[in-house]
Amino acid sequence: MHDILEAIILGIIQGLTEFLPVSSSGHLELGKFILGSDAVPEESLLMTVVLHFATALSTVVVFRKDISSLVSTVLTQKGDSKDMAFVWFIILSMIPAVFVGLVFEKQIESLFSQNIMLVSCMLLVTATLLWFTYKAPKQTGELNIVSAFIIGVSQAIAILPGISRSGATISTALYLGVSREQAARFSFLMVIPLIFGKMAKDILDGNLSGNAPNIMPLLAGGLAAFITGYFACSWMIKIVKQSKLSYFAIYCFIVGLAGILFSYIYGS
Repeated sequence: MHDILEAIILGIIQGLTEFLPVSSSGHLELGKFILGSDAVPEESLLMTVVLHFATALSTVVVFRKDISSLVSTVLTQKGDSKDMAFVWFIILSMIPAVFVGLVFEKQIESLFSQNIMLVSCMLLVTATLLWFTYKAPKQTGELNIVSAFIIGVSQAIAILPGISRSGATISTALYLGVSREQAARFSFLMVIPLIFGKMAKDILDGNLSGNAPNIMPLLAGGLAAFITGYFACSWMIKIVKQSKLSYFAIYCFIVGLAGILFSYIYGS
């Protein structure tokens, strides 16, 4: 029962912070540091894969009509030319993250070691990105090759713990003048292939072979991540349309400053 409760908590954290612009990785690192490794044990790789699969699946459900249209266009080579262009934009946006993930895999892993000062400083970066979106140019533009690649670079940078992936990509899109609706749609759809690709890589590399799964915690955590992820994703789309990213900027700023103070007092 204790393991199931922990899995549900992890699933809720993952589901909420994966889509809201507050950095899921940053919050997990802060939680482990503040509460201690005994109170918030590190997730197994298998649990991590399950939680990410669940949040990716919730995105698929939210955008099921869009994904169906895109897949149909690719398979039949017919349909709206904008859909085909959108698919190419997604592929282009993946290049920076794939490059960084493959080339700097070991260095990235070393950053996830409860380095609270790094996480807190990156949360301040996230806060800054979100806060100044109100000064972004009029968001009436469409995605193009250049903007898709630049947004992809933001996604790659957001691998750093404390930088929100959704916050970085949506903010970058808005700064480039992309419409708010398209910015949110692109931000959430562009990450789906990366998540499934990372899962496939872990399986093919045999990284999951050493895990002896306890099925109930995995199911509980995955279900919690899926449900909270579904509502968080839907909520975030409305937030972007309503220009309310500044609320999350204030939140990230407060948490970032608190983390720096906590790290300074207790040391990391």
